[in-house]
Amino acid sequence: MPHTSAADRRRLESLPRRELEQFQLGRLNALLETVWPGNEFYSHKLARVKRPLKSLAELAEWPFTFKEELIGAPSNGDVTNNRTWPREQYSRFHQTSGTSGRPMVVLDTPDDWQWIVECWQYVLDAAEVAAHDRALMAFSFGPHIGFWGGYDALCDRGVLVIPTGGMRTLQRLELARSQRPSIVCCTPSYALHLAEVGAQHEIDIGRLGVRLLLLAGEPGGSVPAVRQRLQELWKAEIHDHCGATEIGPWGCGDMNGTGLHVIEAEFIAEFLSLATGGSAADGEDAELVLTTLGRAGCPVIRYRTGDVVRPTWLHEGRNRFVMLAGGVLGRNDDMLVVRGVNVFPSSIDHILRSFPEVVEYRVTVYKLSEMDRLQIEIEDRLEQPARIAQEIKVRLGLNVEVSLAPLGSLPRFEGKGKRFIDQRKKCE
Repeated sequence: MPHTSAADRRRLESLPRRELEQFQLGRLNALLETVWPGNEFYSHKLARVKRPLKSLAELAEWPFTFKEELIGAPSNGDVTNNRTWPREQYSRFHQTSGTSGRPMVVLDTPDDWQWIVECWQYVLDAAEVAAHDRALMAFSFGPHIGFWGGYDALCDRGVLVIPTGGMRTLQRLELARSQRPSIVCCTPSYALHLAEVGAQHEIDIGRLGVRLLLLAGEPGGSVPAVRQRLQELWKAEIHDHCGATEIGPWGCGDMNGTGLHVIEAEFIAEFLSLATGGSAADGEDAELVLTTLGRAGCPVIRYRTGDVVRPTWLHEGRNRFVMLAGGVLGRNDDMLVVRGVNVFPSSIDHILRSFPEVVEYRVTVYKLSEMDRLQIEIEDRLEQPARIAQEIKVRLGLNVEVSLAPLGSLPRFEGKGKRFIDQRKKCE
């Protein structure tokens, strides 16, 4: 895949909607010609569709792709159902965490990996990352895709990149103190944990010289209370980003923290209304559906992400890509209906993080008489859980049980935070 320049990326971001859709249509038709018929999964799935597409509107008649379809059978060593080329042509291996089932393996060719790096350049553009920066990568460097693409994109940009795989939190803080990175890449949960461990060891993270936290892995980077807490602790700007192993890095934020832009030069985004199942209107809660335009070795077409977002095309600024107000609000399967109120984990997170004395928390979801119920445990330096319960009642209209947990007793997370324990299925 040829490199795009910063000027090319700015031009694509500023295209009028009609011109952008024509660009996407050409990319999609070219992708289909490349993967057909080598990709057996999509050749079979799309056998009855007409090609080439004459309009993106025709895409709405095509079948969706679901995560369960892409997980390969373990027999004969076949790790994925979605592969265009012989396995020998692939050079990158990643897999999902498998927290809700068997892990999904995704393979990338060198060209596909270069496409991922190019997508990341939109993220780095938005965060105003320059060659003189130093970036500390606070993640484990395991098979989860994490910041692997970001690592290579930063290197391509000329940034000095500092890996910390295998290090303990205190070791990472000591490395940050000696090497003075201007950027830290991690999850929102881990950024909070770094601050907590720093305070325990008299390391003032606000004086480490970090100007930017580049966050991913969970919604916190676009949750106002989380952003504010991190800005106060780190004395740094916060930049959100979103991606997935099977999709690639599809979203980049802005410094105002108003939400995420879908990188529409590399993805076609569709939005399914949660209320009607049809196309969502501007500002309506919807499920995000994505089609990749440059990952020929393992493409995804009309992929149901399960992410709940609120798209808006009516926003100001140079970047005309669709904006997801508030970022990813939650997941379809994580939404709770508690006494008639729709609640996403990010809503709880926003409320709890608005209390600086709350160090950590855990929410247990269970069913009682066919109703979803919440139980919240908090580590609270003030030891006053009643004020938290009252705030949840005022802002969400719910009476929720809030109890104290001893300081330091709840789990901390380097990757995605797992603060929501769902026991509903155990009750069925």
